[in-house]
Amino acid sequence: MKIGIVCAPTYGGSGVVATEVGRFLARRGHEVHFISSEVPFRLLHDPEANVRFHEVQTLEYPVLNGNLYGIALASKIIQVAQETGLEIIHAHYAIPHTISAFLAREAANGGLARPLKVVTTLHGTDITLVGQAASFFPVARYAINASDAVTSVSQWLKDETVRVFDIKRPIEIIPNFVDVAKFRRGLTPCKRSVFAPNGEKIALHISNFRPVKRIEDVVRIFARIRQEVPTVLVMVGDGPDRDRAAHLACRLGISHDVHFLGKQDAIEIFMSCADLFLFPSEYESFGLAALEAMACEIPVVASASGGLNEVIRHGETGFLAPVGDVDAMAALGVRVLRDEALAHRIGQAARQEVHDLYLQDIIIPQYERLYERVLAGSYMVAPKSESRETTYQFADGI
Repeated sequence: MKIGIVCAPTYGGSGVVATEVGRFLARRGHEVHFISSEVPFRLLHDPEANVRFHEVQTLEYPVLNGNLYGIALASKIIQVAQETGLEIIHAHYAIPHTISAFLAREAANGGLARPLKVVTTLHGTDITLVGQAASFFPVARYAINASDAVTSVSQWLKDETVRVFDIKRPIEIIPNFVDVAKFRRGLTPCKRSVFAPNGEKIALHISNFRPVKRIEDVVRIFARIRQEVPTVLVMVGDGPDRDRAAHLACRLGISHDVHFLGKQDAIEIFMSCADLFLFPSEYESFGLAALEAMACEIPVVASASGGLNEVIRHGETGFLAPVGDVDAMAALGVRVLRDEALAHRIGQAARQEVHDLYLQDIIIPQYERLYERVLAGSYMVAPKSESRETTYQFADGI
């Protein structure tokens, strides 16, 4: 198949997943064309055969009060489709990517070898933030309803989409996945000695530092853990709340043990030797960073919100606590760092869970089968599998 993938090129779960989907599809013999404003960052140092990148160039035009990226993207989709014979556009984010794909399909006006099929994958922000804004709501709803197929990365996100937009059409759940050859324990070069030269434990957080990630909670949780166990905190990523978190660390007198590293390409190097992963988000549509940590056998302490309830089984493959309960998350972190046997058991179970449910060899064929049904004009939502019980009680015992 000839597949166009439209995604955000920057750090964040949607761009990562879109890139990984394309890479593994290419390895399975498909021709994959990424269409974006920049090369997706996970392609920068890891080129693939059968993968091509097409840059979308736009301009700022003050008269129209903003840039024209959505229109430029539609034009580039037409160009690539005409030159390569694209069959499918897989849009990661309903707004603006799906809308641009629709515009391209209409604007081509019969100039393509065959009409483009549009598959939309919902990742979260397009539903929980952008799509719910009054200025975007009708267009977001149209993008979902008019797509040839729609997927969601979690049951929680699907339910939110149906509830918020009153969607009647089928939405297929295809979860995120991890390249376990890359994300694994003991990967070299490990940075442990750089951050913990005296044998301290390493707590890790990776995100885009947006308010929804509750970055100040990460610092507060770490401050409590540090009182009980010699630990350092490694913060990978960047975003609007970084300065607030750094200021809080200074106020708490722990800034010398908090390392802000900014954006990093090879996050697996840091995950391969951390002892604890802190992820106290307000909500996550899935929680890809948590899954990558699980693949690296790092015990995850996260908030019981959104799709994290589906990814983590409390007390078995990680730990969950109510959103904002800094004391509970700190207590769980201390317990993990003090009990090596517990940490080992949780880490092993977490990686096994990734192998059982979230391996690329399990997930990529689901996209292939979806594309085939769409191209054949016989799209039907896949049979619903039995959902896993995700309820649990917050308690001292595990």
